[in-house]
Amino acid sequence: MKTTMFKKEATAPASVRPSLSVPKSRAFAAHNANRELPTQTVLELLKNQLPQQYELAEIVGRWVWLDFPNRAHRAAANTLWRLGFHWNQRRCLWQHPCGATAPYNVHSGDPRQKFGSRSVATLNA
Repeated sequence: MKTTMFKKEATAPASVRPSLSVPKSRAFAAHNANRELPTQTVLELLKNQLPQQYELAEIVGRWVWLDFPNRAHRAAANTLWRLGFHWNQRRCLWQHPCGATAPYNVHSGDPRQKFGSRSVATLNA
């Protein structure tokens, strides 16, 4: 007779576990509300909460894009998401629509060529 031993991880009963649905729904509501913020407000929030990432920001049309050169900046992902940014898998960068959303609108080329692009560093100069 063959016996198999399963290693079971200890988990707290459902009555003891903290409810994650309330904070997640609040965070999701904040994320969605922040996606409607204008570009200048997004840049101010970014400058106050994530100054290192602010220096890397690029404005493409009305959107704010963040491309991180290394893994050290990825620790800011939760804050970026809360501010209304989302990860664009195709371009491998964080984007904020700043109220200019077009659902299911896919740009075949580089939006930088169509809408123009400028670095936040040039705004401060």
